[in-house]
Amino acid sequence: MGFVHGNFLGFSGAHILFSLRPADLFLSFALMATEDSAAQRSRSVVEQLRRSDIFKDYEQAFRETTGLPINLRPIEAFDLPHHKDPKQAPFCALLAQSNKSCAACLQLQKKVEVEAKLEPKTLKCFAGLCDSAVPVRVGENLVAFLQTGQILLHQPSKTEFAKTTRQLVKWGSEVDLKRLEEAYFQTRVVSKKQYESILRLLTIFAQHLASVSNQLSVRQSTSEAPAVTRARIYIAEHQTEEIALKDVAGAVNMSAFYFCKTFKKATGMTFTDYLARVRVEKVKNLLLNPHKRVSEAAYEAGFQSLSQFNRVFLRIAGESPSVYRDHVHNTSRS
Repeated sequence: MGFVHGNFLGFSGAHILFSLRPADLFLSFALMATEDSAAQRSRSVVEQLRRSDIFKDYEQAFRETTGLPINLRPIEAFDLPHHKDPKQAPFCALLAQSNKSCAACLQLQKKVEVEAKLEPKTLKCFAGLCDSAVPVRVGENLVAFLQTGQILLHQPSKTEFAKTTRQLVKWGSEVDLKRLEEAYFQTRVVSKKQYESILRLLTIFAQHLASVSNQLSVRQSTSEAPAVTRARIYIAEHQTEEIALKDVAGAVNMSAFYFCKTFKKATGMTFTDYLARVRVEKVKNLLLNPHKRVSEAAYEAGFQSLSQFNRVFLRIAGESPSVYRDHVHNTSRS
């Protein structure tokens, strides 16, 4: 569990919000509405991923192997990431009982989220413990964070604990200092090299989860209008052909306009984006064959040009098709 004093962050969210001019405030609320929509999609994806067997297996293996907490966290989740985790550090659990230190932890989580959007990020709390977040990205979109931490990169010392207690006293936190000191000196100590390896494991798993989340968006099995289900089936059966929106709308007896509206509401994607994701998944499956050329896979999946295919694959998968194929076959050989 990580903590940071508000002064370390260098700003107060409430102070910034209420110091804005009316025009800026209007823009801020508009941006917040957009972010809220992204946060809702993130929560939905995270809920599905958490129920998946692959995440449950990795979660258990990670805890048993490293002895550290792990959490798959949606974006804009303003809560304590390792609360009730079986590997939560006792020191952090004690500090969470104080409102001031708990608030500092929440501020740190916000800072971690801001700084870890593109790459893994590790920050230290006021007590010197590290918290880390690894982004799960599907193409250009940030989906979630994998988080771990509550460790020290050096042996705990009396000097640092005294500094921590002074901060707690300054905040007026009510904690049992004797129990806190015992817990502090039991905090897990990990070498910098070992912790970097742990974060590499999380990064690899984040890439895998990104692929799984893309599959979930394509294979979403929620209750939906029969016309949307028929449209999914039609797309699956004709994805290798040059199909257009009017073809699918006609197949389900809808106008193109109404079909667009209904399909977007049910899937969260436009018809074009959904079709692209279906075809990208097809390409990924074809590239499992080491003898399959990228261009062959692209045309077999229904892409009409290589330039279009390369742009779409990079946007959705987050890497070029050749790099993806190399990753797949290098992993299988190792």
